[in-house]
Amino acid sequence: MRWSSLPVALAAATGLQVCGLAADHGAHAEAAAQQGLPSAAPILFHVGPLPVTNSMVLTWVVALILVLAVRLGVGTLRQIPEGAQNFWEWLVEGLYDFLGGIIGPDLVRKTFWFFSALFLFVVTTNWFGLLPGVGTIGWGHPGDHGFHVSEPLLRGANADFNMTFAMALVFFVLWTVWALQANGPVGFLKHLFGAKGGLGGFIGLVLVVVFFAAGLLEVVSILFRPVSLSFRLYGNVFAGENMLESMTHLGGVNWGWLTALPFYFMELLVGLVQALVFMLLTAVFTLLICAHDEEPGEEGSHH
Repeated sequence: MRWSSLPVALAAATGLQVCGLAADHGAHAEAAAQQGLPSAAPILFHVGPLPVTNSMVLTWVVALILVLAVRLGVGTLRQIPEGAQNFWEWLVEGLYDFLGGIIGPDLVRKTFWFFSALFLFVVTTNWFGLLPGVGTIGWGHPGDHGFHVSEPLLRGANADFNMTFAMALVFFVLWTVWALQANGPVGFLKHLFGAKGGLGGFIGLVLVVVFFAAGLLEVVSILFRPVSLSFRLYGNVFAGENMLESMTHLGGVNWGWLTALPFYFMELLVGLVQALVFMLLTAVFTLLICAHDEEPGEEGSHH
């Protein structure tokens, strides 16, 4: 293991230039240098049979930071909030009102704990992956455009598909639980396959067939949601990190940080937008399955 390029990169880049701990990986590193950020997160060590990747380590760091930040902010509650408590109360109230206006007051009381935690975790991991050193310090190989890190010590968590897919699967399990609680097993199946409109006779029979076929398509759509949610977040973050690395190499050792700077601020905005999109899509999916369709004549009974 060599440290030759680390001082040069740290001095020249002011935190944005790619740097690393050099190691001779031969042809593997040369191939990785042409591909940018590797799609698979490198394994750092094992805890028993469990492999621990660099993206997993970053999620632990982010989770610890969030827990400590919340604990320090609201550990001692004051009647008149100030400082960190004021920020957390503003953030929680803003998210609560925002989600309540979309999915309704009843559903937001039941699900806010998950959607708010999801948003905070996603936006924090997105921004944490942009910190100098994350993805730029590690093992790599010197190339034509400077030092290329093929195996970073830390990696943006959402640039790892395993992370985004795991979050989507957690949501899918909770979505199923909330759907069954709101509708019951029979109501859940009726929501998917039941005919709407209350028509009888031949038309009603045709509608049963049509809505059953539509229900099958809805089932396929539901099963595909974890995949679409995962790829949307992963693709944007992964592409953004590769773009930043390309812009850094484009400017060379001395000016790489300057060419990457505009895209760096754009990625800050993208990280926020993608966290909002991920939260809103999961919230809307929950609303669609938990909302009850009014039966014929039910609307008139409210007056």
